[in-house]
Amino acid sequence: MYLPSILTTLSDTLQEKNAKAIVVGGSVRDHFLNAKSKDYDVEVYGLENLEALEAILAPFGSVNLVGKSFGVLKFAYEGEEYDFSFPRTESKVAKGHGGFDVLVDGTLPYEVAFRRRDFTMNALGYDIANKCFIDPFGGLEDLKEKRLRHIDDATFVEDPLRLYRGVQFCARFSLQLDPSTKDLCRSMVAQGVLDELPKERVYGEWKKLLLKSDTPSVGFELMRELGILERYFPELHALIGVPQEPKWHPEGDVWVHSMLSLDAMARLLKPSDFSPKEKLGFLFAILCHDLGKATHTTIEANGRIRAIGHEEAGVAPTKSLMYRLTDEHDFIESLLPLVEHHLKPSMFYHSKAKSAAIRRLATKVNIEALVLVAKADFLGRTTPEAKEGTYHAGVWLLQKAKTLNVSTTPLNPLIQGRDLIALGMTPSVKFKEVLDKVYALQLEGKLESQKEALAYVKNHML
Repeated sequence: MYLPSILTTLSDTLQEKNAKAIVVGGSVRDHFLNAKSKDYDVEVYGLENLEALEAILAPFGSVNLVGKSFGVLKFAYEGEEYDFSFPRTESKVAKGHGGFDVLVDGTLPYEVAFRRRDFTMNALGYDIANKCFIDPFGGLEDLKEKRLRHIDDATFVEDPLRLYRGVQFCARFSLQLDPSTKDLCRSMVAQGVLDELPKERVYGEWKKLLLKSDTPSVGFELMRELGILERYFPELHALIGVPQEPKWHPEGDVWVHSMLSLDAMARLLKPSDFSPKEKLGFLFAILCHDLGKATHTTIEANGRIRAIGHEEAGVAPTKSLMYRLTDEHDFIESLLPLVEHHLKPSMFYHSKAKSAAIRRLATKVNIEALVLVAKADFLGRTTPEAKEGTYHAGVWLLQKAKTLNVSTTPLNPLIQGRDLIALGMTPSVKFKEVLDKVYALQLEGKLESQKEALAYVKNHML
């Protein structure tokens, strides 16, 4: 297993003190999953106290005692940071992630210390000095079988967040939840033990699911199976079984389409230069884009299935869902136009919308972003056109918007309040009326320069 050389050096130094350094956690798991890992956590066995560990680490780099109460020290060396910890046990004494009685004990056997971990694949260790792996609970066999299995019923249920961790692990690493673990998780959901989780911790796991998985639908489907959606996220659960017109959606109901669209968005974002925050926005937008169909789907007398107005109707459940996860108001608000207008690219393409309509659309939503959401919506189907892969409506609209210089921002107004003052007008409520009228004419293409705009005001509004 590859290790930074400083960890080998520190292991040798610890050996001289009759102590042992074992790499634990995600970096060992990732080694067997052939996944990149830059975080190395080390548990140190055989020392009496943290002060002794601090004294050993200090000559090699800087030591931060921020996690001392949990037996954890932050060690920094040449711009990289490592967690060094003592083995410990944890006992649940109160609700919440802080409700644990932590016992730090450098003399604990690793088999005892590892038992507090959530899944067998996360209870793997690497003995640096002996260059061998430690696997007390069969984690390697589980990884080989692509199986995610919890270690201990009693310790697993003490932290309900582990259920969400399991969801995102299954999606990220293409794992199947072990039947015994699935039964335990279902029981936890049914008993309401997830109620104690603060939204911030749940949101953190959702972000990992969305940003780190090639097929995030796997995680959402697992949440459906475990009863999480029905109990905690009714906006998503309401999509299950909602029918769609087979001509446009042969893939199935709204839930199936939403999951296919979500995975399509993950594929579209993979080669992109978007920031993690921007990617997260696109993923949540496509996840929520058809929430309005739960309330606006109708079946006509001839059997035709329609969902008229579902785009606008999707705004309210999007807000409801998102505020259950986070209080990031501006981020949530950024999703709403993408949901409300997600059909516009296809509608505009088929009606060959005029330039004025495209300019007006740009005042409501970023067209470039909207086309990406609409493309994922288009690809989340099993129609012949979707399988072919080219979203002609998006190509057409984006080209038009770029020609009109409104692909990412609306047109800048030709005149502003100071221009009206220069014409001799006194600031008043009429300013807005004048500026709005001139801007509307600008969007229509009837005014194309500041000179024309000022002339219009002089001739028609003074």
